[in-house]
Formats: sequence, C-alpha cells, structure tokens
Amino acid sequence: MNSNRKPLILYVPGLLPKPEPAIHRHELFRCLREGVRRIDEHCADALGDGSQCFDIVGWTYDFYGEHRDEALDRAAIDRLLQKDGASAADRKEADSLRRRTIRSIYRAVDRLPFLIPYFADEKLEIHLRDLRRYVRNEFDVADAIRRMLKIPLRAAASAGRPILLIGHSMGSVVAYDALWQLGRKQQEDVSIDLFLTMGSPLGQRYIQQRLLDSKAKDEDRYPNNIRRWINIAAVGELTAIDTQLANDFAAMVERGLVEPIDDRLVFNWFRLDRVLNVHAEYGYLVNEVTASVVCDWWRRVTAG
Repeated sequence: MNSNRKPLILYVPGLLPKPEPAIHRHELFRCLREGVRRIDEHCADALGDGSQCFDIVGWTYDFYGEHRDEALDRAAIDRLLQKDGASAADRKEADSLRRRTIRSIYRAVDRLPFLIPYFADEKLEIHLRDLRRYVRNEFDVADAIRRMLKIPLRAAASAGRPILLIGHSMGSVVAYDALWQLGRKQQEDVSIDLFLTMGSPLGQRYIQQRLLDSKAKDEDRYPNNIRRWINIAAVGELTAIDTQLANDFAAMVERGLVEPIDDRLVFNWFRLDRVLNVHAEYGYLVNEVTASVVCDWWRRVTAG
C-alpha cells in the first residue's frame, strides 16, 4: 500500500484537561493496540507504533489552559491493561441500583431542564459550565476546536486515506459538528469511512437541541459525509445516558446519508484510585468490542 494512503485512525477526546498531546496519544494508542492485539496479533503488528496511522486532536489545552499530569493515570492504565476484561465485581458495580437510579434522574433532567438546579452536583455543574462554553462558542473557542479537527481530516482526504474518526464523550459532539460544517456549509470533499462514538452524549436532548445542524433547513439537516456509524456505550454510563443513537438519528438512515447505525453495549473496567470509571477513554479503547470494530475496519480498508 502506498504510505500516503495508509488508513488513518483519528481520535477526538472529550472534556477535562488531558496530558500533553504526545504523551496522551502514546497512552491512548497503548490501550487501543493492546485491545487489538488480543483480537488479532497480525492487525496489531500492522498498526505498528501508531506513528503512521493513529493521531489525536489535542484541543483541551486551548480550552482549559492546562495539561493533566500523566502520572495521575499511569498506574491505573497499567492495571487496566493487566486485566483481560471486566470482573464480576466490575459488572455488578456498573449495573448497581445506585447507578441506575442516578441514570434515571439524569435522563429526567435531560427531558426537563428546569430540574437541573435541584439535582446538579459539583461535577455536573462543571460539566455544564464547560458544555455551555462550547455551545455558545465563547471567544470563538468552539470554532477553534473544530478547525483543529478539520486540518487532519482535509489532509487525509486529499491523500485518499480511509478515515476512522473516533469521538469520545464531548469529542463525539465536536466531531459531529465539524463533519456537518465540512459537508453542508463548506461543501468540502471530506468523507469518513467509519465514525466511532464512545460514551457519547449525542443521545441527550440538551445536546441535540444545540448541535450546529439543529436549526438548519430540512435538506441540510445532518452530516452527509459519514459512510458507517458505530456507537459504543458502557453499562452504567452517566454521560451517555441514552446508550442508543440509532433511534435518535434514524432520519440519517432513512435519507440514505449513512448505513444503519450500530449501537453496542460494553463493560468498562477502568479504575482510578480503586474507583470504577465506566466513562474512561482508556477503558473504552482496550475493550474487545472497540478492538473488534477497529480490526474489522482495518482489514476491510487494507484488503487487496
């Protein structure tokens, strides 16, 4: 294969400060490659060190003005990779009555936003504050983030590289908005072979009402540059409170804009300081379901 046409896996992280991009990219790829290795060692070998096929859009420093200390996560990532799956205790905690109750409250708040002041804890308040900064495009911060994503997408498209775009959490919203702009407003020839969302809040009404396409004319509604869309959500998610996106974006399928959206449920066993975090990006990337998606995609686009 021509090196310029080597498939590109491009990753867009979510909210909160992340490690310096080179370090963050290394840890993310370490998790993804280990998950792939457990599925298909030949595919893992083809990925190599990721320098030619894996990149990230490191937007969080511009948003927060700080990097997360990678040392805070290093031991937790090591422990994550030492386990080959979620334990019975992980599964029980992820699907606990307490977590299911909180999910139900969050879903109710999403439908009835006036309840937010009554149920929002400090963590949710911070999340909503950051989300508002993005949707209001304060000081053009959202435009700047989307520009950061569009640059590698344009470069890959112009080189004829198949693109797997991964959006974790709020990164899936950034990716969705950027794709809509590229296809509908700017009418650029940039297409995504596979859009993979993980722990995505795109099922939330609050988010859907604030997407860039939400006020578009009917014929311009939804991105028109995604071939396939797979959505992965973890049991117990409090960000992806609606784990099914196929019903929310069914109109895209009906209009022939994308193949049927595939929703998949997983268990995430990442623990930081012994606390289970089912939303953690590292846990999503090492998961066998994610790895299988990446392997299947890689084999398909490199066949022949």
